[in-house]
Amino acid sequence: MRRSAALLALLAALAACGTPQEQCIRTATRELRTLDRLIAEQQATLARGYGYERREVMHYEWQICDDWVAGTPRRMCFEPVWDTVKQPVAIDPAAEQRKLDGLLARRKALLAQSEPAIAACKAKFPE
Repeated sequence: MRRSAALLALLAALAACGTPQEQCIRTATRELRTLDRLIAEQQATLARGYGYERREVMHYEWQICDDWVAGTPRRMCFEPVWDTVKQPVAIDPAAEQRKLDGLLARRKALLAQSEPAIAACKAKFPE
């Protein structure tokens, strides 16, 4: 099991590298991929009818203390632990639609800008 997990991790790392052409295209379209992710999130928010707010919350847990000395019994300490939680929040659908429209317009403009860069990558690194 451990061997197959290591092999899968190695294959994933190698696949992430890609050919020089793929690396060039990936670099040229980085912002476009970010916009695609934001558009998908915005569309999901509109479809759900509510959004999510991420917050950091603190709670306490019993943990083994760090100041342990060999030969003495272990001590437990009540330590603070931070977690990130997502809480549903109400949205203004009209405002969210305007955000989505802005993202889509930005994507269209960025796509027009990235097409020459993609063509240059293909010319520089033919496969």
